[in-house]
Amino acid sequence: MYCQRLAAPLARAFVQRTAVRAESALVSRSLHTTALRADIDSAAKYIGAGAATVGVAGSGAGIGNVFGALVIGYARNPSLKQQLFSYAILGFALSEAMGLFCLTMGFMILFAL
Repeated sequence: MYCQRLAAPLARAFVQRTAVRAESALVSRSLHTTALRADIDSAAKYIGAGAATVGVAGSGAGIGNVFGALVIGYARNPSLKQQLFSYAILGFALSEAMGLFCLTMGFMILFAL
């Protein structure tokens, strides 16, 4: 009975000390991991959105090429003005659609995830 009175408080103190140490280690790890993961996720989101919107520059270059070719074609053969212009509008529409698609993907990555 005397041993039980001495051993019980010691065992309780040891268990409480070990539990507190394990909880504090777990809490500090989860806080650091969560903050780091949030930073990495947001950085990846911004990098992905930027990479997706690079296609808008390609769209601008494509539109420039289309209308540059229209001017050259019209200078070489003015009688095909109407046919060349319809082809130029088709090229402009396709190039602009690809640019808008890239821009939309960038915004989807940025705001949907």
